[in-house]
Amino acid sequence: MSRTALRICPLCEATCGLTLTIEGTNVTGARGDRDDVFSKGFICPKGASFGAVDGDPDRLRTPLVRKDGELREATWEEAFDAVAAGIRPVVERYGPNAVGIVLGNPNVHTMAGALYPTVLLAGLRTRSLFTASTVDQMPKHVSSGLLYGDANAIPVPDLDHTDHLLLIGANPLESNGSLCTAPDFPGKLKALKARGGTLTVIDPRRTRTAKLADRHIAIRPGTDALLLAAMAYALFEEGLADPRELTPHLQGIDELRDAVRDFTPEAVADACDVDAGTIRTLARELAAAPTAAVYGRIGSCTVPHGTLASWLVDVLNILTGNLDSPGGALFPQAATDRTPRPAGPGHGFALGRWRSRVGRHPEAKGELPLSALAEEIDTATEEGEPIRALVAVAANPVLSAPDGDRLDKALGSLDFMVSVDPYLNETSRHAHVVLPPPPPSQSPHHDFAFNTLAVRNQVRYTRPAVPLEPGRMAETEILARLILAATGMHGADPSAVDDLVIGQTLGKAVKEAHSPVHGRDPHELAGLLDGVNGPERRLDMMLRLGPYGDGFGARPDGLTLQKLLDHPHGIDLGPLRSRLPQPLKTASGKVELLPGPIADDLPRLREALRDRPDGLVLVGRRHLRSNNSWMHNVPALTGGTNRCTLHIHPEDAERLGVRDGAAVRLKGAGGEVTAPAEVTDGVRPGVVSLPHGWGHDRPGTRLSHAAAAPGVNVNQLLDGSLLDPLSGNAVLNGVPVEVVPVAEKITALT
Repeated sequence: MSRTALRICPLCEATCGLTLTIEGTNVTGARGDRDDVFSKGFICPKGASFGAVDGDPDRLRTPLVRKDGELREATWEEAFDAVAAGIRPVVERYGPNAVGIVLGNPNVHTMAGALYPTVLLAGLRTRSLFTASTVDQMPKHVSSGLLYGDANAIPVPDLDHTDHLLLIGANPLESNGSLCTAPDFPGKLKALKARGGTLTVIDPRRTRTAKLADRHIAIRPGTDALLLAAMAYALFEEGLADPRELTPHLQGIDELRDAVRDFTPEAVADACDVDAGTIRTLARELAAAPTAAVYGRIGSCTVPHGTLASWLVDVLNILTGNLDSPGGALFPQAATDRTPRPAGPGHGFALGRWRSRVGRHPEAKGELPLSALAEEIDTATEEGEPIRALVAVAANPVLSAPDGDRLDKALGSLDFMVSVDPYLNETSRHAHVVLPPPPPSQSPHHDFAFNTLAVRNQVRYTRPAVPLEPGRMAETEILARLILAATGMHGADPSAVDDLVIGQTLGKAVKEAHSPVHGRDPHELAGLLDGVNGPERRLDMMLRLGPYGDGFGARPDGLTLQKLLDHPHGIDLGPLRSRLPQPLKTASGKVELLPGPIADDLPRLREALRDRPDGLVLVGRRHLRSNNSWMHNVPALTGGTNRCTLHIHPEDAERLGVRDGAAVRLKGAGGEVTAPAEVTDGVRPGVVSLPHGWGHDRPGTRLSHAAAAPGVNVNQLLDGSLLDPLSGNAVLNGVPVEVVPVAEKITALT
C-alpha cells in the first residue's frame, strides 16, 4: 500500500517542495508539490531522483571504527567511545587549535548542519576551521561584511519584478541558482523576457543560460572585476550614477569615484577582451532600465579578484539606485533571523583577526582557506602545533580543494580523524571513525541558511517522511553526541546540547531591549517551547523570536512551530521589500562604499590591466544533474551531458591536434590529469572547461557506480597557492594550463 508525504528537497539551493511516493519505508517516486507556497510544483532532475539518492545501496548504515588498520562496523557506543578517546588527548596535550574542523557544502542542506557545528566550534574553542565557502562563495561574504557590516547580509535579485538582469559568472539554468534561492530559476528568466525585460549574461562559456540571453559577453576568464570597475567608471563619467533614495544611507561615494578613475573602458578592454563600446553600452543599459539587478556567482568569486568583483556587483546596484529597491537587489528576511534590532551603528566586520600557522593567511568570517588545510597538517613551524586531529562533517576536500594528492597524504598522517558522512568516499576513507547520518527521507528539514537568500520571503518545515530505520541515529543526535564526546562531556544526554543552546539564547533575549521577551523569565519561556525533540524546540524558539514570530504570546498572530505544522505546504510571508537601514551593522551605520581593505586591494587590480596571459586558461563547469561531488554514485544522475570531459574550442583543438573524443593530458601547477576532449564552440577560444567534483578512482572507497566512471579531479591541476587575498578563496577559474594529446610530451609551464 503506497502513501505520499511532503519533503523539502535538500539536493540544491532551490529548496523545492516535493511530494514523495512511499512503499513501506522506501521512496519510490518524487514529483513537485503543486501546493508548495514557494516552488509551486517545480522540480529538476535531482529532485525527481530523490528516491534513488535516498536509497543508494552504498550508503553506510552503521558506524565504522578503525581497528588494526581497517574500518570495521561497530556500535554507536563504540564509535563515540573512540571519538572521545581520539580527540580529547589531542586537545589536552596540544591545545584546541590542534583539532581542525572541516565543514562541507551539504551541511547547509540539513537541519543538523545548521544547528550544531557552531556549538562544536564554541565547545572546542579551535580556530582551525575550514569550510567549502573558501572554494566557492567567501568573496561575497567578505564584500558584504565590508559594505554592510554583516557578512551574511547578501542582497539577491528581485527576479519576479526586475526589468533588466545582468548575470556574471552565473549559470542558473544548470545550478538552479546559488546565493539566490529561487525555485524554477529558468522559468523566472523566461518570465522576465516575456514581460519585455532584458537578460545579459557575461561568461566565457555559451552556457544554457547564455543561450537564453538577449546579450552574451564572452569575457576573458578572471577579468570580471576589471569589467565591472569600467562599468562603474562609465556611470560616473557619463553622469549616470544616481543612487536616488539610497543616498542618505551611503558613505564614500566621492572616494569611490576617485578609486575607479583608472579603470576606463578603453583601459580594461584588452585585458577583458571586451571592446570599450560594449562596456559603455552595458553601463548605459543598466542605468536606463526602470529596474535592474546585477548578480554574480561562482565564476566571479573563484578568480584572483573575487572579493573586488563581488564588491563591484553591489556597487553597480548602488550607483543605479537598484539596491534595496523592488525590482533591484534586496535583502531577504528569513523567519528564523534574529529579532530585528533598531537601525544604527554596529560593530562592523573585521578581517584577519588571526592567521593560519603556516601560510599566514588571514581568517575571513572565522574561517581559514580550505586550500591551506594540507599544509596546516603536514608542515611543522614554530608558530604552534600542526593539526593532529580532524572532524570532517559532510566534507570531501580531497576532491573539492586544490591539490587533493597532498591533502590525501596529509589526512593519512593524522593522529585521529572522525568523519560524519553517509559514504566511504575519497576523504572519509582516512577516518578512524565514520558516523553515517540517515538518508534524507528519515530526517526533518527546514532551510535556515537558504531562506536568508530567498527571492520571496516564506517559511516551510517538513518532518521525516519515513520513520528512522532501526539501528540508525538521527543526524541531530549524531552531532550532539559528537559535541559531547569532543568537549569532555562524553556520555551525557544529547538533549543537554539543545538545552544549553536554548538557555543561552533565551538568557540573552530577555536582556535585549528590542526583544519581544525583554524582561521575562527565560526558564518560563523555555517551558513554553513546542516540539517532539530538541531540534524542533530550537526551531520553535527561533521562529517565536524572529521577525514574524509570536514573541512567546506578545504577537498572537505570529509564527510558531505549531502554526508551521498546520501549514504543511508552507506559509508565504510576502515579496522582498526595502529594509535599509535596518540590516546595516557598520560602525558608521551606513553602506561604506570604499572600505579600507577594498581600497588597499585596488592597486593589485590596476596591475591586472597589463596582464594578458598567453596560452590556455581553465574554467569550471556545472551539471544540472549533480552537485559538486555528491551525486556521481546515482545512476539516474550520471551519463548524458553529465560527463567529465574537457571542453575545447575547435580553433584550439585544430591548433593542438586534438580530436573530439580523444584523450588529452592537462597540466597545471599542481599536477596533471587525462580526460577525453569534447570539441565545442560552447567555450570561447583560449579557454578549456573541466567540471568539478570528479576523480572517484582512489582505493578504499565504497562508491561502486562512481568508481565505474570516475572522471578526473580538476582541482589536482592547482597547487593551492593561488588565493584571493581578502577572502582566502581558492582561484579555480582563469588559471593557466597546458593541453596536449596524450601521445605528445608535455613541456614545463612557463
